[in-house]
Amino acid sequence: MKTTVGFIGTGNMGGALAKAAAKAMPAQEIYLFDKCTEKAETLGRELSCNSVSLEAVSQCSYIFLGVKPQMMESLFLELSPILSQRQDPFVLVSMAAGVPMARIQELAGEKYPVIRIMPNMPVSVGVGMILYDATENVTQEQQAGFLKCMQYAGTMDKLPENLIDAGTSVASCGPAFAFLFIEALTQGGVACGLPEDKAELYAKQMLLGSAKLALESSMQPSQLRQAVCSPGGSTIEGIYALQNGNFPETVSDAVIASYKRNQELGK
Repeated sequence: MKTTVGFIGTGNMGGALAKAAAKAMPAQEIYLFDKCTEKAETLGRELSCNSVSLEAVSQCSYIFLGVKPQMMESLFLELSPILSQRQDPFVLVSMAAGVPMARIQELAGEKYPVIRIMPNMPVSVGVGMILYDATENVTQEQQAGFLKCMQYAGTMDKLPENLIDAGTSVASCGPAFAFLFIEALTQGGVACGLPEDKAELYAKQMLLGSAKLALESSMQPSQLRQAVCSPGGSTIEGIYALQNGNFPETVSDAVIASYKRNQELGK
């Protein structure tokens, strides 16, 4: 049976995942729907995919639900009657923050197979982090098909659903924290006399290289930090300034605040 992938909602995240899927499978097997028809049509032309109706996209093997958590209930008012008519197997793929898989099944009206994912913004450049879990009735074949169509989005990591809100607070909220850090580094560089464009470039490349080094090194981040800091040197002075400003605690507090909000969204 031919595998088809449908996207309901082609905003920033839905669009980014559709672009990743278009690298992994034939474009004619990807279907796009958005309440804003022009948005779906524009992405469809860019990827040579199909811009279709909600009913048509609901016939796909994998149906990505790319709408905000508060819009999920209204979506299923339209979607559930269509799904109830299907006789062939399919999987609902939800990316709604804070909404558990059981709630998706409840809204759908049946215990359909559900994969819950939490992607982050870097999926748009193929180096994202996607956390996922699946209901028990998602077959190994279906899970493998999902991983295959998302292989160009970035790193996939299966995580028990009860930990997804916590993982989201690091992986999905984290890019915003990183961007704020880039801004702050840039401002510091400008204050020291650097042209803004150069300070920003140095900050971006530094963060990219540091993340790659941390991923590929056998050393812990704390060990890598210590390796950069020479006794009495300039780096250790900067570390002291960050510690005196409660930087580690502030970052941890940001993750915890995001986690609490993720839990609220699911209620």
